[in-house]
Amino acid sequence: MTTVSSVTERPAVPADHRPGFHHLLRSEWTKIRSVRSTVWSLILLVVLDLGFTALFVGIMVGQWDKASPQDHANAIADPTSAILGSGFFLSQLTVCVLGVMVIASEYSTGMIRASLLAVPRRVPMLAAKAAVFGLLILVLGTAVSFVSFFIGAPMLHSKAPVSLGDPGVLRAVIGGGLYLAVLGLFAMAIGGIVRHTAAGITGVIGFVLVLQPLVQLLPGSIGKHVHAYLPSEAGHLIAQAHQGKDDLLTPWQGFGVFCVWTAVLLVIAAVVLKRRDA
Repeated sequence: MTTVSSVTERPAVPADHRPGFHHLLRSEWTKIRSVRSTVWSLILLVVLDLGFTALFVGIMVGQWDKASPQDHANAIADPTSAILGSGFFLSQLTVCVLGVMVIASEYSTGMIRASLLAVPRRVPMLAAKAAVFGLLILVLGTAVSFVSFFIGAPMLHSKAPVSLGDPGVLRAVIGGGLYLAVLGLFAMAIGGIVRHTAAGITGVIGFVLVLQPLVQLLPGSIGKHVHAYLPSEAGHLIAQAHQGKDDLLTPWQGFGVFCVWTAVLLVIAAVVLKRRDA
């Protein structure tokens, strides 16, 4: 007797009909730029960064005679860090929120199901989303970093002169864009793991703002080392022209630690995306 199989194999999708990675990049770019919250978040990033740079540097110069000798020494030792840090302090929260929303909002609206129907290969879709979003923040963040520097440097010139030609300054200004780009991917990875916008934003802000002062309460060298290897604490070192005397890591080492944190979280997000139902 001949056994006839009752299972009908699904015809394979022709290779030339499967979306290539460049199609995924184009799709993700369309999704990101067509969402109104993305445009407003990027505008807010620019406004906050440039506005707070002018505000805090102006206050620093205005209160220079009343500041402590330690504050004077810190500003003179690394004016670039003082300028860039003034704008990044709050503007980085915009990148954190946007990074979470880029992926978590697709789960809240159900758009992720349509995306996965169009592109069954989940990991390439996540990679395309990360590439487009990371490049977008890198370009905008670097531009904002340069404008912030050119706003703050003339204001601080009479107290702590600095120029792009000084050692480490150009690397630090470009590093400001690198930091924001990796921070955005860090936030996106947490959003992909949590899959909930509010919870993801809370988690990222906890990492960036809340965890740092809490870890400093740990006693002795343990607290100092744990604090140095926190993601945002290590990552922002790339926006310093020089290694501080109390810094355990160099700017590039700190940025490398931040990249490792982000890569691990992106891998976890990819595993979660692949194994869980949308």
